[in-house]
Amino acid sequence: MPAAAACSEGRIVAVRGAVVDVAFGAGPLPAIGDALAIDRGGNGEPLPAEVQAHLDEHTVRSIALRSTSGLARGLRVQATGGPILVPVGDAVRGRLLDVIGAVGDKGPALPPDVPRRPIHRAPPPLARQSAATDLFSTGIKVVDLLTPLVQGGKAAMFGGAGVGKTVLVMELIHAMVERYRGISVFAGVGERSREGHEMLGDMRDSGVLGHTVLVYGQMNEPPGARWRVPLTALTIAEHFRDEAHQNVLLLMDNVFRFVQAGSEISGLLGRLSSQVGYQPTLADEVAALQERIVSVGGVAVTAIEAVYVPADDFTDPAVVAIAAHVDSMVVLSREMAAQGMYPAIDPVASSSVMLDEHIVGADHVAIATAVRRAIEHYRSLQDVIALLGVEELGAEDRRIVARARRLQRFLTQPFTVTEAFTGMPGRSVALADTLAGCRAILDGTCDDWNEASLYMVGTLDEARQREQARAEKAPVA
Repeated sequence: MPAAAACSEGRIVAVRGAVVDVAFGAGPLPAIGDALAIDRGGNGEPLPAEVQAHLDEHTVRSIALRSTSGLARGLRVQATGGPILVPVGDAVRGRLLDVIGAVGDKGPALPPDVPRRPIHRAPPPLARQSAATDLFSTGIKVVDLLTPLVQGGKAAMFGGAGVGKTVLVMELIHAMVERYRGISVFAGVGERSREGHEMLGDMRDSGVLGHTVLVYGQMNEPPGARWRVPLTALTIAEHFRDEAHQNVLLLMDNVFRFVQAGSEISGLLGRLSSQVGYQPTLADEVAALQERIVSVGGVAVTAIEAVYVPADDFTDPAVVAIAAHVDSMVVLSREMAAQGMYPAIDPVASSSVMLDEHIVGADHVAIATAVRRAIEHYRSLQDVIALLGVEELGAEDRRIVARARRLQRFLTQPFTVTEAFTGMPGRSVALADTLAGCRAILDGTCDDWNEASLYMVGTLDEARQREQARAEKAPVA
């Protein structure tokens, strides 16, 4: 970057919502992606903006990262000479930050000597990236069985509105902080203020806030803030990976809002829309984020992302673009949620490239395949059952249907984060217990059990105790 660009000064020539046009004098214009500091004329701290286009040899078009209320033509603008810099390192542990790294938890200000890193950087070269195969146990039966997570992998929870994406991510956070001793970075993209306060309170109460960094771009903030929040969180995670050599758990809720903010930015900049009204740069923007989430030198960044599926349409271009980058795809089903099967994870539609016998073992793969096959067979017969009844099926089909229904109920479990609403204590189940329970159901051990005994339990032993108690209460014929 030439020195002239790094210290150049301009003036606002137009303000249209979050779009700010700035005219500079002689010398090179700030590069696309560079940060600008807009002087509010003595009314508070400078307003951050990011250059998005060069209109002519003297004028740039930028997107403000905070509200442009009160801006006027003629206000002074300073080019910083590089991308937005955000604070990283131990000083940000236990803190809640916004898109530019400003503290939002009413705590003390960050020290002036805190290291800062640019939010824009290229992903590590392929030669430096490493593949990790260490399983990441979550204690959630259906996840550990059918869509196993590994350190250094990317898992996404796909689902429409109201099917439990955020609850599942919150339960994963709760499960991880009890087992996981690395650093957690949470990116709240377009979150509600209530969710941010609840997250901060839960982290503080559980004593894990000191190992966590919270980065928020709320719903009421301009699209530029929501668009760049994932990059801010990722930059902090990369510092812990590269400088501190610590494993990092990166959680994002909700990645679709990152795409949505990019679409808003594209419209504000006057670009022609592409498929279904999305920005023409959709694939590039998603790749720029996802391809930086990698393991380097044996140190992993593991990502767990919630993805909203608009109108439950899994062919939506945004959903397809995100799904192309993830290793484990957890699909939440509205039909299962309506049946009360929580977590409402579809065992047939969900998948993971990590469900491989070289990673999880041949026994795990065999049981997972048998479970999925039984449930899929049951679904193929549901129309027949609805019309004629299960009694009209052959003996083998009736046996498969009965076991599939018991498997569906066994794969439900109460969550710790919903205990206050359901009154049921949360359950965390070891993978070995999950496999043993599914194997027993597939082998017919539970064929004469009441289905309700398997619903919302942890291990099969707990279900057995419930079945025994039910049998003792049953009236004698």
